[in-house]
Amino acid sequence: MPNSPGRLLFAVTTDLCFDQRMQRICGSLATAGYQVQLVGWQRPTSPPLTPQPYQQHRLRGWFQRGKLFYLEYNLRLFFYLLGQKAAAWCAADLDTALPVWLRARLGGQPFVYDAHELFTEVPEVVARPAVQRLWRAVERFIVPRAHLAYTVGPALAQVFEQRYGRPFAVVRNVSRLREPEPGPPTGSEPPPPSGGYLLYQGALNVGRGLESLLQAMPQVAGRLVICGEGDLSAALRAQAAELGLLASGSDPVGQVEFRGFVLPEALREVTRHAAVGIMLLENIGLSYYYSLANKFFDYVHAGIPQVLIDFPEYRALNDQFDVAELVADLHPATLAAALNRLLRDEPARYQHLAANCRRARHQLSWQHEEQVLLKLYQELLAPKH
Repeated sequence: MPNSPGRLLFAVTTDLCFDQRMQRICGSLATAGYQVQLVGWQRPTSPPLTPQPYQQHRLRGWFQRGKLFYLEYNLRLFFYLLGQKAAAWCAADLDTALPVWLRARLGGQPFVYDAHELFTEVPEVVARPAVQRLWRAVERFIVPRAHLAYTVGPALAQVFEQRYGRPFAVVRNVSRLREPEPGPPTGSEPPPPSGGYLLYQGALNVGRGLESLLQAMPQVAGRLVICGEGDLSAALRAQAAELGLLASGSDPVGQVEFRGFVLPEALREVTRHAAVGIMLLENIGLSYYYSLANKFFDYVHAGIPQVLIDFPEYRALNDQFDVAELVADLHPATLAAALNRLLRDEPARYQHLAANCRRARHQLSWQHEEQVLLKLYQELLAPKH
């Protein structure tokens, strides 16, 4: 395989089919003429790879979580990378960084760090001090050695810059603008979608506010659809059953439906037919507090208002575009009141937020972000005189 000056290799620990950020990044770079390969991990439930304009490869192994998974993944990734060549090597998050950095060092090529989150401050790490100390040591080693570093939002970039005294670019995890559906007649606003539902999309993990959301649902005038899986999948299903929210003989539809993993194309359709999106997080780590999740932008692009946690990045965007109901806490009564305002109590407010979403999506689009991305890689790989 020739060592093309335009070949880029990216590594993630995720299932490539569901990683929308990496699909956008790799797709944009491939369209711009780079040869791109994305390496991920084969899960027991992984569907076949979806066609993409770049190469894809999934590593296989015995372990799927915990210390042994990270050890096995890093070893398998390093030995795989030894057989590859690239002009630059990119680690997506800290859990892929060591083997990617080492391969870049061995080949004398640039190492790129794409921080999807502040890995040392995610809840699963914060809750285990010894594990956090280990990952912080990895972060202290890796971040200063990156030739290019970027992350998903301004607040996280500022945290990295303060910690390590180096610049971090921002490439937000924003949806690609697509041709909109035919809009309502001029001067009119559409009501909530007929049969529309509340939608949560994303990981079912600690700190996502999902337990409180389920507790709120008996007081909410609507159905909830949950798309995704995670560490809390079984516990949340058990909680929903205990609360009587799942389909049963007396209620064949149920107030809560778990749809599991949904591929991105299908998820866009699910989102488009929702009435309200849900974006909740708990303040149990700086990574969540300063996050800027793609689901915020997915809801905006679908034209649906959302109930949104009042954290800095989301407040800043909502102050600018007014697309959401902000909630200051995750008490079930607080969530039920906010959801009912949009679903039932304040139709004029709903229509105002929906109209703002339709306007905002033209500014909050991947077409803008990819220009930042392409400039970063163009400068990284420009010939040095």
